[in-house]
Amino acid sequence: MTGSGNDFVMVDGRHTSPGEWSEADIRAVCARGTGVGADGLVFVGPGSAPNAVRMIYFNSDGSRAAMCSNAALCSTCLAARLGLAPKPVPRLAASDGEQRVALGIVGVPHLVVLVDDVSCVDLEPRGRALRSDPALGPDGANVNFVSPRSSPSEWSMRTYERGVEAETLACGTGAVAAACAVMEWGVGQLPVTIWTRSGRCLEIEAKRLADGSYDEVWLSGEARLVLRGVIN
Repeated sequence: MTGSGNDFVMVDGRHTSPGEWSEADIRAVCARGTGVGADGLVFVGPGSAPNAVRMIYFNSDGSRAAMCSNAALCSTCLAARLGLAPKPVPRLAASDGEQRVALGIVGVPHLVVLVDDVSCVDLEPRGRALRSDPALGPDGANVNFVSPRSSPSEWSMRTYERGVEAETLACGTGAVAAACAVMEWGVGQLPVTIWTRSGRCLEIEAKRLADGSYDEVWLSGEARLVLRGVIN
């Protein structure tokens, strides 16, 4: 992994421990050209408290170091990926009526925002502000506002789409992200029906895996020809 230019060999501490590695082993792995190549080697494993993570860091010469901040950042990211700690939620300043947020990747990043009623969202300015929030990284994300309908399997959604930089009438990947988000929050159930701004619905089916990710995702919706012509 890399942290702002510092690169590290990250080791899952649940499967091996520092006592099994000699200084020569660490130097060999960190050697550039003949090994993996890194500034250091990091063991990441469970901590002594719930959701706590322990990091043990060695310099590339095999010596033990007390601390490395960039290695700590990488360890936090890896711990979430390995299921050792909860996945981080973007730190966004919520507005009135915004209850929860989740960031999902469905080919492209989607921020899902749970609100009381999507019809009351001032979508263009709010979507534009969230789309470029620093917490989402330099490329930003699409923003999907969702609110419940008559049952846990039916939701309304409005989307501010990056690239378009405006509201779009529907978003398939956004609907998938929203369906997974309401499942994670414990307020929805699969299969999920998402009612879009166009008034048409998208159906999402998926299987939640043991590591918290989703597989066997199916999206059903409308696809119809509205115009056929020739452009000269």
